[in-house]
Amino acid sequence: LPMAFRDVNARRHIGLQQLSSLALAGRTLLGPMKSCKFIVDESTNQSTIICSAVRLIESLDLTSAAGQLLNETIQAQNKEFKTGRSTLLFLVGAWSNGVLECLQQNVPVSAIVSVMSEGLCSCCERVQCLQMSIHDVNKELCSSCVRPNSFKSKTYQIERDDLLNPQSFLYVQKDISAPEVVVPVNSCSHQEGDCNLSKCLLSPWDSFGSTTSLVRPVGDKSTSVISGSGVTASSCNEQKLTHSRYFSTLGKCRFSRQQDKFEGYHSGQSPDPCECYGLGHLAMSLSHGNQTSTKLLQSIVAYQRERAEHSGSSHLNIAEIVTCCLLGLPESYSCISPGFVTLVSPEQSAVIKYFEDKPLRILLMDGDLTEQYRHLGFNRPCNVRTVLEHPSLQEGRAGNLWLSSMLDILISFEVNLVLVKGNVCKNLMEKCIANTILVIGSVSRDVLWAFGEVTSAQPVTYLTQVNAACVGSGAHAELWKACDGRAVDLGELVPVGIKARGIPLLTAVLTTTVASKMQLIEDQFWTSVYRLHHALNDEKVFLGGGAVEFLCLSHIQMLVEQSLQPANKNAVKEFHSCWLAAPVTEYKSVVLQALASGWKQYLSVVMCNTAKAASELEAWTSIDHHLKKAANCGSTSAYILKEFRRGELLGGDSGPFANHREGLKVYDNVTAKVEAWRRALDLVLLVLQTDAEIITGPKRNQLLNSEVSGEFMFL
Repeated sequence: LPMAFRDVNARRHIGLQQLSSLALAGRTLLGPMKSCKFIVDESTNQSTIICSAVRLIESLDLTSAAGQLLNETIQAQNKEFKTGRSTLLFLVGAWSNGVLECLQQNVPVSAIVSVMSEGLCSCCERVQCLQMSIHDVNKELCSSCVRPNSFKSKTYQIERDDLLNPQSFLYVQKDISAPEVVVPVNSCSHQEGDCNLSKCLLSPWDSFGSTTSLVRPVGDKSTSVISGSGVTASSCNEQKLTHSRYFSTLGKCRFSRQQDKFEGYHSGQSPDPCECYGLGHLAMSLSHGNQTSTKLLQSIVAYQRERAEHSGSSHLNIAEIVTCCLLGLPESYSCISPGFVTLVSPEQSAVIKYFEDKPLRILLMDGDLTEQYRHLGFNRPCNVRTVLEHPSLQEGRAGNLWLSSMLDILISFEVNLVLVKGNVCKNLMEKCIANTILVIGSVSRDVLWAFGEVTSAQPVTYLTQVNAACVGSGAHAELWKACDGRAVDLGELVPVGIKARGIPLLTAVLTTTVASKMQLIEDQFWTSVYRLHHALNDEKVFLGGGAVEFLCLSHIQMLVEQSLQPANKNAVKEFHSCWLAAPVTEYKSVVLQALASGWKQYLSVVMCNTAKAASELEAWTSIDHHLKKAANCGSTSAYILKEFRRGELLGGDSGPFANHREGLKVYDNVTAKVEAWRRALDLVLLVLQTDAEIITGPKRNQLLNSEVSGEFMFL
């Protein structure tokens, strides 16, 4: 193959320049107040809205080696944590610029690698003092958010009867086997924005199979009775509207308080605020202002918490959560639905109407339902010659025979519902519909496992393996109904719900009327879920709002000052590597300044994106002011803790919770954030140490005729 290489180990390091340019596109994605971007596909002219680094990188044409390495790094962070990707992308660009400045000053590559690596390790050790345990965070959040004087104001006053009002809770869908009960929906007409979302609410402790109540709207009444509970719910308290119902944050705060207190009161827990409120407030603090996803997550936490063996345990099982995206409904219709919600064709929905309110015999398939499918590891006989790999099932007699035999198996075992992990043969699907058998493909393994647990169905790889013990029973299917009680028909696809008694599975139904926004909403939901998941796994969180990065910046500047004082023996205590030898020590201050510039740029961009500073110069001035105050305080960490508790760190109350109740703070994940730092620096140093780029594939003439032909040496 024709090959060429170009020297990249120069002052204008091409790989680092490419990283810097790619990272520049993601500056507006940093911080809680992100600015979305339109990505337009030139081939189809279709557009989508993105608000995360992973979607941005996926949409770019990454032809360079550095760009591909950046993509792999961000994808690895996304696969493991689902958060920290924008931080990683930004720091890659900031530190690439810092390294380029070091190269301009003739700093050796070995010195850059050693000093920056040791500097980041020192920062990771230093910021451990800003970690807080989940228990302490819950206690602090709850004591500041639910203390008695928090409820004395007219706006936030909540009575016990009002806590029992179903209109106060996020919509969790009704059961399919419950009796019907009348619940008013007009008593909160002055809060249309919030009440439209919760016209037929289900209390979070009513798991599937319990004596739950279907709800239907009736006339304007001031009270409602929920049968079997002995509870009377009063009408909503009046709420003053701020600007518009779409911008009213008072009702949202009020909702989260009521939901948590409602849950704790009825589950018989102790009045300890940390037991009743903790995860709800923690989810909000980790959401960085994404309230829609947080409300859905709070409903999931309440539901799973009631199913846990020990009430009040910190429990979030991601394997029991799936999403279903419905395009065409307002975002206010987003909700949590027990069971599995998915989209099917209108022909399949007709089968569901036939089976509605009837128990179904269910079969689970761990693979594709096609004639050509073979399981992983299958070895074809060595003495068989393949004549045709994919024959037409409509024309071939053998294909028709396979279709008939598969259909006979399903009919003989009286199977009504088949959930398939992979693809489904289109012709077999049509024959099953004609015989009133519902087949749904592309079902995740977690969904199959959940239905297998409650229906006793055993997954099979091929239909020929089916026996009586593999078929489960007790599943139910129905058309999915929106919060107003009406079935939804989206034209080409129809949402349906599949449930079974006692199934722990929950579906987050995400809705929007803007097609290009659908992926964004789903990404934001999963980010909120995984932030809470990682916080519970780590059992600790970082102080948010730039506190950790500010401490890193202050710490690195202290090391810079120490490095400028060779006579000070304390200057070498922070580092223990061999790079402290005389030839390298002289470059230490320059390299550490490059590392510190990354933290300073990070803080300044976050402040600008959140409108805490009008310009980058103003942000830098504010950061320097806080650095001086921290130095005068004597202890940077103590200064950060004081300012964090006062809500005045780096700009004050203009963050994502500026309009929320007093006491709600911002926190960050520990492992995800630190790993994003490490991955960002590792990528920069990897590209830095690449002394040549070898190109294979393109023809010689293509490279000779290109604009950069002078940079290549042909082999």
